[in-house]
Amino acid sequence: MLSGDDDLEVVGESHYQDALWSISGARVGQSVRCTVDAVLVPEPQNTYDPNAIAVVIQGHLVGYLDRQTAGQYVAGLNELMRLHGAHIGLSGVIVGGGHYDDGPGRLGVWLEHRPSDFGVMRPPAGPRGRPVFGETTMRTGFSEAWLTDAEDDSYDLSWYDDLPDGDRRAIAMLQDLLANDPDPIDRHFQFAELESRLYRCRDLYDSALDEFDDVCKRHDAEMDTICQAFMAKWSKVPLLETYRQMAIRQQKKKDWQECLRWAERGIALYGAAPAREDAVEDLQKRRARALQKIVAPVPAKVKSAGAVPVYTEQTVAPAVGIALEILVCGQCEARFERLRVRGRKPKLCPTCRANEV
Repeated sequence: MLSGDDDLEVVGESHYQDALWSISGARVGQSVRCTVDAVLVPEPQNTYDPNAIAVVIQGHLVGYLDRQTAGQYVAGLNELMRLHGAHIGLSGVIVGGGHYDDGPGRLGVWLEHRPSDFGVMRPPAGPRGRPVFGETTMRTGFSEAWLTDAEDDSYDLSWYDDLPDGDRRAIAMLQDLLANDPDPIDRHFQFAELESRLYRCRDLYDSALDEFDDVCKRHDAEMDTICQAFMAKWSKVPLLETYRQMAIRQQKKKDWQECLRWAERGIALYGAAPAREDAVEDLQKRRARALQKIVAPVPAKVKSAGAVPVYTEQTVAPAVGIALEILVCGQCEARFERLRVRGRKPKLCPTCRANEV
């Protein structure tokens, strides 16, 4: 067993929800925070990625390290296994569940580690996408937009071929384009390219990350209009990498309120028409992670001086002063959260209420 203070994300948990609920001992709809010990298992014979690293808890496969991270970690993991003559374990947590407006929350897995143990000198920047198992589903939408550029006069992506190779010059050109180009689809891909270039320059000059944050906020301010244009063109919303990247940025800074805000904003923009369900699941998991960090138990009134505080079912998010309570559905008996307000308490959870409409 190794330890550390850096988060290591597990992906693909949506395929292993039954195993995660079984391990946690909870029922679907309950809020979960369950500490676990996980084992990292290299899969050199994996058809899709010979660097694949599986994550196993209590004998159950529950997900994988993302492709980029696995590529960085697999050599170090194999060396550790050779040195110790055993598989390598990490402590972690299963989090998620609860009920939201978009339905019961899924469970996700986060592990704790020290990157240097695996020969990685800095934590990975985060996965650039979940493993793709033969999918041809739309990702960012750029390829689809490029293929129909000539026949669609509403936007013009020819600027992409004119971008300089050097990041500094390309960044300056993209800023000029954004100052003049009115088309929302053009602007979206210009923003996305600018964000990618700025993030890539984060080690080259000090102001790059501040500029990255500013561009993401400007991009977000236009995203409602951009998503309307996507819906008009494709009737779905492609991957919005901005929200995942900004949620990761806030996680690294331990600013869980901002992480929650970016994750929920992204989920709202995808709405009921995401091109990739895994993009929504990723943000839902980050939302659950942020809520688990924000919400802390509140001690009930102490019965007598010196008594040990008794914890109630009430929880509170101290940073925003939001009081929550956990109720039990009278129909399916699932536990669900809601804001603590005056008045009669609902007898049914959101899912059962929706089914009765």
